[in-house]
Order: sequence, then structure tokens, then C-alpha cells
Amino acid sequence: MYMSRKIDKFLSDWKAEPDRKPLIVKGSRQVGKTESIKHFAEKTTKA
Repeated sequence: MYMSRKIDKFLSDWKAEPDRKPLIVKGSRQVGKTESIKHFAEKTTKA
């Protein structure tokens, strides 16, 4: 089960921006950074 986080909207906005720069995600340990990125990738990419 995925728990939504504040970063979810930021990731969507980042992807929609045409001249976006590489994304660096920083934060405390064990807050869901990797899980958020994985969930975003599954949601926005084609298999």
C-alpha cells in the first residue's frame, strides 16, 4: 500500500516542466524517498 507524500505533487510538476533539470532528492532517512520515486516511475512510464 502506498502512502501519498508531499513530494508527489512536486514530482508531477517537475515532469511537466519542459526545461527541467536533473532531479536530486534529499532528505532524512526512512521517510519514503525511494518509494516515492519508484511509485512515480511506475505511474508515469510505459512498460
